[in-house]
Amino acid sequence: MESLAADLKTMVRTPLAEAHVEAIRTISKEQTFSSGDMVAKVGDPMEHFIYILDGEIEVVDPWTGERYLPNTLGPTQFMGEIAFLNGGSFSLPMRAAQDTRVLCAPREDMLDLMARIPEMSDHIITVFSARRRRQIEENDSSLKLIGADVDRNIRDIEAFATRNRIPFQSVPIGSDEAGEIGLTCNVAVDGPRVIFGKDRVIEDPTPAKVAQALGLGLQLCDETVVDVLIVGGGPAGVAAAVYAGAEGLSALVVDDIAIGGQAGTSSRIENYMGFPTGISGADLCWRGEVQAMKFGTRFAVPRRVTSVNKREDGLFCAMLDEEDEVCARAVIVATGVQYRRLPIDRLEEFEGAGVYYAATDMEARYCRNTEAIVIGGGNSAGQAAMFLSRSAKHVHVLVRGASLASSMSDYLLGRLEADPAITIHYNTELNALEGEETLSSATIRRADGAEQRIACGAVFVMVGAAPNTGWLEGLVELDDKGFVKTGGDVGAASSLSTSQPGVFAVGDVRAGSVKRVASAVGEGSVVMSRVWEHVEASRET
Repeated sequence: MESLAADLKTMVRTPLAEAHVEAIRTISKEQTFSSGDMVAKVGDPMEHFIYILDGEIEVVDPWTGERYLPNTLGPTQFMGEIAFLNGGSFSLPMRAAQDTRVLCAPREDMLDLMARIPEMSDHIITVFSARRRRQIEENDSSLKLIGADVDRNIRDIEAFATRNRIPFQSVPIGSDEAGEIGLTCNVAVDGPRVIFGKDRVIEDPTPAKVAQALGLGLQLCDETVVDVLIVGGGPAGVAAAVYAGAEGLSALVVDDIAIGGQAGTSSRIENYMGFPTGISGADLCWRGEVQAMKFGTRFAVPRRVTSVNKREDGLFCAMLDEEDEVCARAVIVATGVQYRRLPIDRLEEFEGAGVYYAATDMEARYCRNTEAIVIGGGNSAGQAAMFLSRSAKHVHVLVRGASLASSMSDYLLGRLEADPAITIHYNTELNALEGEETLSSATIRRADGAEQRIACGAVFVMVGAAPNTGWLEGLVELDDKGFVKTGGDVGAASSLSTSQPGVFAVGDVRAGSVKRVASAVGEGSVVMSRVWEHVEASRET
């Protein structure tokens, strides 16, 4: 299966072309570091692109101060990873291992240069992406999450980091490693903790606070007006972000959870063109995010748009969850849908403690060596069952109807039926959940009234499609289910235009759309021609 980036271990080290180095030199200043000088500390913003002319730079263990990795950076190499594109922070410290001389280019100037020299941009982004992949696969980060095994809040932060492809280390409470961290950081680790660097404990941790520590909390007030505000970071929103940047529009993507949307919860997508061995939804959308950032699009995660109003001058002003405001000449609604909550007693109580709405590596840990239940009859449910069958003792798929032929791809249904670790229960629903602090069993009921109690540690709900449109109240027309009406239904010329000129809807949130990743990407791409026309017209008035 495809991954989010190339494997750094197998990449052939290729220096930047001499012409590219000379171009970087025109926007840089030379800087020297003596042996032992810190070049970057944990949490320092990536404000400069650093190219090494002479000397050696090493990654440092933030807790011991010793060299962390066997490999170092030398002449013709450069510092940084993919967070550079979005103005993130260093998650590992860097130090001069010997007297070192570098070119130091301001970030904004370097991004402009990369936009003008695509070959250089491709080289740098490939290396940046590969470094991020290595950090994730080897858990190399100064961000330590202690207690995800027992604390729901830490699990939420872990889910945020996992889905946004942010490297971190997960440490069980009471483990030897947790004890060592406590001694090194001089903090008590008898309860859940989030630690960034050697001595920074994030108090009352939330995904937003972690994002802020990593430099991902954009200062939206710095630019009061963008050409297009894209609300929602699923496949449709990310595709729109790529095309907005490519067309030269200033764009901001806002998502309240993670880039990837509902597709980001899919462990494997096999029917998307160009990935014959499949790719996870999160990796697919992360690649798109990197592509969009290359063109200058910015991302704000996790941030929630609570309302949008149209001003007399034609601008749309969105209020965000922390009372920030951002205005735009056009708005693209790409908030997608979310799985519906089932009317089952104690369901909300067990959310995050046995009831899940995504099936990624993180959730799979909680059903290892126990049975699991997947509720749903679509491709997402089928892929979840296949993925979970690798770790769970057995997977039960609950389907309300008598067949999956009309709702699931044939190749996937065939795999489910052939897998001895998976049982499909037709005409069956979830009836009850049991357990103390975490889920321990569930009762299912068949159409004939027969019930079966299953000892299980996880239930995955992947059924129903509730549109995320509450924040649009009074701005555009919705259908009776809450989906955004577009095109002929509201007298608009474009099939992606809403009842409000300047506001467009793409992907699953749009009434009548085909609920597939490919169609969402297509809509997010083609809408940009209409958005560009609207933005140009608004500039002339």
